[in-house]
Amino acid sequence: MKVPRAVIEARRQRLAALLQEHRYLPVRELCRLLGVSEATARRDLAALADSRVVTRTYGGALSEFNARFPSFGQRRQAAASAKQRLARIALRLLEPGQTVYLDSGTTLFALAEELRAHPVAPLNCVTGNLPVAECLAQVDRINVHLIAGQLLPRQSVLLGPEAARSVRFWQFDLALLSAQAMRAEGIFNSSPAIVDLQQAVLSRTRHAFFLLDASKIDDPAPALLAPWSAVPALITDATPAAFGRAGISTDSLQILRSPKEARLDDFSSDSDLTLPDALL
Repeated sequence: MKVPRAVIEARRQRLAALLQEHRYLPVRELCRLLGVSEATARRDLAALADSRVVTRTYGGALSEFNARFPSFGQRRQAAASAKQRLARIALRLLEPGQTVYLDSGTTLFALAEELRAHPVAPLNCVTGNLPVAECLAQVDRINVHLIAGQLLPRQSVLLGPEAARSVRFWQFDLALLSAQAMRAEGIFNSSPAIVDLQQAVLSRTRHAFFLLDASKIDDPAPALLAPWSAVPALITDATPAAFGRAGISTDSLQILRSPKEARLDDFSSDSDLTLPDALL
């Protein structure tokens, strides 16, 4: 029996709304939520992808995040001097012989530029951030390894469920991470797919720091990465007063605000990186 066109369009509108809400969903979850077969879900996703409503991924789909979120080039211009300051602090945490994960985002690219100018070697650098990889690939004795994942060209990043799986083959001495927002509830990012990847990284690293400038306070990013109680350490230029105005308590948070403070041995590891079960 032929399904009326109006029914198909209504189902596809609901599919698009689900992706707008969750940002990323695997095909099996879409089938469950919509009560349709995998073949039907894939046809609907293909139609929405053709109309540029969603971006297809291996095993699922992203919402308009890839198309409408500001591009890497656009984000490089925002708070550029603050990102450079944070990058110079983070550079002091790097030590020869480490295996380091460098996250997506323009603050981590600022770190890559600092590392290219002031090499720390030998170093194994693992990343899904393509500008970071290109920046460091020609630096002597810095070995660059790309994770798996689908390429999102506007974001210059490899992302998706295969990216989260691929980092589980690594054990990191240090992970330097980005995020989109700092709010009273914790640290947030722009997509659950990014959160999934970062949580996989956190489960495989000894030390982790988030590089977040003051402009991240109270940004409306939708996906909770971790409550403050589960945030291992922060590199920021945000003042205590700015945190206080946002209702963010930093009493138990380890924070670096200058290169002189950046001694990795001063920071605890392992047990501090455990996220609540609801976030794993």
